[in-house]
Amino acid sequence: MKACLELRFDPGPSPADIAGLHVAVSVWLPDEPRAARTLLVCLPGGNMNRRYFDLRADDGDDSFSFAAQMTARGHVVAALDHLGLGDSSRPEDGWQLTPERLVAANAAVTAQLQARLREGRLAAGVPALPHLRSVGVGHSMGAMLTVLQQHAARSHVAVVLLGFSTRGLPEYLPPDLRTLADPRAVRPHLVEYARQMFGQPYPTIHRGGRSGNAELFGSRKADPRAVAALKAATDCVLPVPALMSMLPGNVAPEAAALDVPVFLGIGERDMVGPPHAVPAAFTGSGDVTLYLLPEAGHSHFLFPARTALFDRLSVWLAGLP
Repeated sequence: MKACLELRFDPGPSPADIAGLHVAVSVWLPDEPRAARTLLVCLPGGNMNRRYFDLRADDGDDSFSFAAQMTARGHVVAALDHLGLGDSSRPEDGWQLTPERLVAANAAVTAQLQARLREGRLAAGVPALPHLRSVGVGHSMGAMLTVLQQHAARSHVAVVLLGFSTRGLPEYLPPDLRTLADPRAVRPHLVEYARQMFGQPYPTIHRGGRSGNAELFGSRKADPRAVAALKAATDCVLPVPALMSMLPGNVAPEAAALDVPVFLGIGERDMVGPPHAVPAAFTGSGDVTLYLLPEAGHSHFLFPARTALFDRLSVWLAGLP
């Protein structure tokens, strides 16, 4: 893998009171970039920034790094920080960072990234890759935003959704939001409900150590070195999209409308409900793959099953039309 390129992109038009924003993007190229045919555009989940896709152990082990492992398999990898997280701009009024605004920003950045890579304008020394196809990769809330982006902008030829389902996380919701007959009815009121639930626009979730991270770790199989590396990727929460991701049926209409190949990666001890029920949400796609990671929790890259995931995903990517 070549050295990581750290870039900033204009996320497109914004309201006057939050103008002048930028989105931080890391790009990793394989050793032979001209041979690459796939760009993986990665969106992190709630409470995480783009470093989630490049977990590095103190001893130098890069087997936890999605970026390192997928570039070693010949792919170009890019990871974005959502507005408000990591090295991207953080508007003072974080309540303006709705799913719609994040999707528009990420879609604009994705389009610029694709064009610059294909035309040889990304950075000095990076050749033009005119035949590069784009695949969206999202983890947890980032997977939800990937679904919304694909529905709105058709940015990719396929999507990879890790640790996600349209079931939501109703067990974390207040009672009045758990039994919504139509999750779309609450969308106009997301900011109002998010204010009530989170109280501040950039809250930090303190999970209280390993025992408080049962949803992330799921079993004793999580490598302690990866658990330590995950701290560098931990960030605040964006309340409005976080709330949306918890709603039962969160993005069910958009998921059902996807007509591109879908790869679902789910840990055996994940947070998505019964894994084999998840593919049923993607009725518009003629190519849905479900891959289960044995003895893995929600943060898949922490577990021994990650290597098999990287291998299986690379084979799946090679088979895309």
